[in-house]
Amino acid sequence: MLKALKEILAFILELIKISLVALVIVVPIRMFIFQPFIVKGASMEPNYRSGDYLIIDELTYRFREPKRGEVIVFRFPNNPSQFYIKRIIGLPGERIEIKKGKIFIYPKDGLPFELDERDYLEESSKILREVKVELKADEYFVLGDNREFSSDSRVWGPVPKKYIIGRVLIRLWPPPFLPKLYFKVI
Repeated sequence: MLKALKEILAFILELIKISLVALVIVVPIRMFIFQPFIVKGASMEPNYRSGDYLIIDELTYRFREPKRGEVIVFRFPNNPSQFYIKRIIGLPGERIEIKKGKIFIYPKDGLPFELDERDYLEESSKILREVKVELKADEYFVLGDNREFSSDSRVWGPVPKKYIIGRVLIRLWPPPFLPKLYFKVI
């Protein structure tokens, strides 16, 4: 009986040790480096779909500025309790113009250009609304990849840098090598 009690106590002590080590390792990683995020809605289709499980890198932007084309997760400026996922189109200090379905970038130091989005969009985006925005020193212009069905900077304005949580690092589920099986519910 005494031997069984010692074994139970040893097991409980081992369980406590494992839990403490896990907390010491996992909590700082989860709080300051990587964070899970589940996509809700169709605004980033076809690249990210509702239900995709993503890992967000919270560390990179502490060492460098966000770049055009990166997909970010941020707190919605009009309601910081909500999280959004969008693609960075315009950088701080730039002027963005959307006209006739095309995006034009006017950098503060450089020549204006039409944004080429073939790296992440298969077909040209369908942007019906014309927009002219001048970004401040800490603002980013973001758009959803599914331009027809995305609420983004065209509607509610630029995203201040302080609201950016991090960039999408990887999609964990579904894995990118599996065929995408999505069903519409009628």
